[in-house]
Amino acid sequence: MGIVKTYIKLSNPRFDEIDTLVVECLVDTGALHLCITESQCIQLKLEESDKRPVTLADGSIRQLPYVGPIKVDWNGRISYTGAMVLGNQCLLGAIPMEDMDILVHPAQQKVIANPLHPNIPASIVY
Repeated sequence: MGIVKTYIKLSNPRFDEIDTLVVECLVDTGALHLCITESQCIQLKLEESDKRPVTLADGSIRQLPYVGPIKVDWNGRISYTGAMVLGNQCLLGAIPMEDMDILVHPAQQKVIANPLHPNIPASIVY
């Protein structure tokens, strides 16, 4: 599978007066968290709750700022989550994707709503 990107809206649910950001993000089903840039964090006035140790793709471990809350909107499907501040591009990981009930369609190389729940996101609770 190649590189998949999509557009999402990011906003700070604590401050309605702050403009929503529409950002292109890399979709990575192998990553867990939403990662945002430092600039996006500043624009949304997100507060750092702590620093968390994370293992990067190269195996190195770094302490990264964990910020939030952040509202993620993909085509009207909403997730409220935290985000790691890292890099120069937004990255959409599995946790917010699961929350919004969206998938990567490998043949089409794009993000789609779960075909089992095309009209409204659904979850499984055990």
